[in-house]
Amino acid sequence: MEEIAIPLTMPLQDKYETVCVFGTGDFGRSLGYKMLQCGYPVVFGSRKPQESSLVPKGAEVLCYREAVQRADVIIMAIHRQHYDFLAELADDLRGKVLVDVSNNLRINQYPQSNAEHLAQLVPGSKIVKAFNTVSAWALQSGTLDASRQAVANRTDPFIIPSGWLSDSYVALGILGFFLFVLLGITSLPSVSNTVNWREFRFIQSKLGYLTLILCTAHTLVYGGRRFLSPSILRWCLPSAYVLSLILPCVVLVIKFVLVMPCLDRPLTKIRQGWERNSKTAKKAQYENGRADM
Repeated sequence: MEEIAIPLTMPLQDKYETVCVFGTGDFGRSLGYKMLQCGYPVVFGSRKPQESSLVPKGAEVLCYREAVQRADVIIMAIHRQHYDFLAELADDLRGKVLVDVSNNLRINQYPQSNAEHLAQLVPGSKIVKAFNTVSAWALQSGTLDASRQAVANRTDPFIIPSGWLSDSYVALGILGFFLFVLLGITSLPSVSNTVNWREFRFIQSKLGYLTLILCTAHTLVYGGRRFLSPSILRWCLPSAYVLSLILPCVVLVIKFVLVMPCLDRPLTKIRQGWERNSKTAKKAQYENGRADM
C-alpha cells in the first residue's frame, strides 16, 4: 500500500535542501514521510531500489551512490552491521553531514559508539547524533503519539487529591495490618505468659484501639468521595465496605465519649472499687481507723 504525504504547509521546494535517507525500513520511511510533510525534498538510498515500493509518495528511491550525490545531509536509518558499504562511498561523503539515528540493543554491545564507528569509516564527513529517542510509531502518529501526550499531561501527583488518598490508603492499611498481626501474636498463650499484666493490658487496650482506628481510617479513605454518594449505590443499597464500618465506628464513638474526663474519672474509681454514699464503705473505713489506733 502506497503512503501519501500530506504537507503541513505549502512551502516552495526550492527553499529547502534535499535530504537523503539511507534505509527504507519503518523508521526510514516514517522519517522521510515527516520530512516530506515539512516540505523537504527526500531521496532514499537502498541496496535494492527496484524492490522498495513502500516509500512515501513524492520521494525517490536510488542506489546509495546516486542518492549521496543528490543531498548534503544523509540520515543513516540502517543498522550498524550494514555500515560496511560506506567505506566505498568515503569520497562521495566527504564534507557532508551524516545523521546517526541508531541505538544498540544493549549497553556496551560494541567497544565504540555507532557515531565513533561512522567517523572511522568516513573520516571526511561530519557525524551528528539525532532522532534516536523518537520511534517510528511516534513519527507516523504525529500529535497523537503517546510520548507527547505524557509530557503534555504530566502533573504533580501531590497536587491531585486522589494521589494523597491513594498513598494514605496504602499507608494506613500497612500500619493497621502490622498492629493487627502484633495483637494476634501477643494473644498466644506462649507469648502472653512472658509479659506482665501491665504490658499485656497496654498492648490489648491501647494498641487495640489504635489498630481499630487505623483499619477504620483505611476503609474510610478507600471510599473517599464515593463513601456516601447516592449516585454509586446500586438498588439504593450501600456497599460492603460501608456496612463493615458500622460496628467499628459505633465502638470508636462510644470509646470517645467514655474517655472524656467527666466520665472517665468516675468510671476509673468504680473499677477500682469506689462506692459513693455506701454504709458498708463508711463502716469499713471506721473499723480500719479503730484498728490503726
